[in-house]
Amino acid sequence: MEEDVPSGGDNIVTEFNTYEDFLDSQITSLDLYYLEDEELARQLVELGYRGSGEVLRREEFEARKQAAEASRLSKRSQQKTLASSGKELKDQFLKALAQREEANRSGKMTTIVFIRDKNTRGQEISGYIDYAHRLKSEEFEPYFAGRKRLLPRPSDLSFYNWETQTSTSNPTPNYQVIAENASGLLFKNKRDRKIINVDPKAATPGDNSTRTVIESMRYTQVVIYDHITRRKT
Repeated sequence: MEEDVPSGGDNIVTEFNTYEDFLDSQITSLDLYYLEDEELARQLVELGYRGSGEVLRREEFEARKQAAEASRLSKRSQQKTLASSGKELKDQFLKALAQREEANRSGKMTTIVFIRDKNTRGQEISGYIDYAHRLKSEEFEPYFAGRKRLLPRPSDLSFYNWETQTSTSNPTPNYQVIAENASGLLFKNKRDRKIINVDPKAATPGDNSTRTVIESMRYTQVVIYDHITRRKT
């Protein structure tokens, strides 16, 4: 029942432009007939002696009005936060990332991206990237604009430099790394505790997960593992 209160308050402040309009909505023609004073009728409504609706003081009305406006602006801002929005994407990998951006930002999906390519030094590197975590921790507009290339880092879920033989693995807010396993490298989703098996020879990557090979003009190898998170109801 408590969750219904804020929505009712939001309806009040969005329906009425001013506090006086709200007070007037509580005043009946009978009230005006007997009181013969609109301002007095408003005062009685404000004090709770008249009106059948919610008793709301001016300060609370103004506070809710500001909160509702802030919420409206926040939602509008969130709709514009997609870094891929408005970009003309030609590379299949960037298109695939764009298709998954909103779902990864909202938490509906947690995508793991495997990339194998060369770094700026010409060294072959590979690794697994927690896409949702990267989206939240850095600006992705340069990637979608083509000014930067998305590459695995030592701070990602898994990283390997084939020349220096440097190997690292790190947990992220979404995944735990299970490196010492007979099946090879595994990732455990922290929300639903499902295992994602990235072995290309495995029949399936796991429950609620899919494996997609992406042909890209800009990368040696790209494989995307999408995991749909099923939240408990």
